[in-house]
Amino acid sequence: MTYQIALERGDLNYHELEPNYRAHYEETCERFARDGLPVSPFNPRLKEYFEAFSSGYLLNYVARHEGRPVGHCNVYLTNDMHNSDLIAQEDVLYVVPEHRNGLGKKLVQAALADLKTRGVKRVLINPVTDLRVAKIWKRMGFQEVSSVMVYRF
Repeated sequence: MTYQIALERGDLNYHELEPNYRAHYEETCERFARDGLPVSPFNPRLKEYFEAFSSGYLLNYVARHEGRPVGHCNVYLTNDMHNSDLIAQEDVLYVVPEHRNGLGKKLVQAALADLKTRGVKRVLINPVTDLRVAKIWKRMGFQEVSSVMVYRF
């Protein structure tokens, strides 16, 4: 399959991508529920997201097949508080199930290439929806440096 991957404005394409955002959130909720960690219903803070997108510190990489969005990756840019390095933090990475054939890897590679040109020193990811994807990230050069722990109230 042929895909077009491009950086888009997440505040301008949100309504088109919204079904994919919901599907990703549902998958995440299902994954957390299996571990006994319930998550609140989908209710994104759109005003804050749109401000982050429009100001340029939240980037929206979109993969399209025949014009239809079939994957997206949102990445925050910030400066490390300890040394001012420009760093990136993955907010979401999602590929619709029928296109999970290596597209996620291509989407990440495109995002990494763009982030490198921006001077980003390191990218932090958190494969919470499907823990098996961590193996793919390792093969792509990501290193495991910590684990994520959750305290539930």
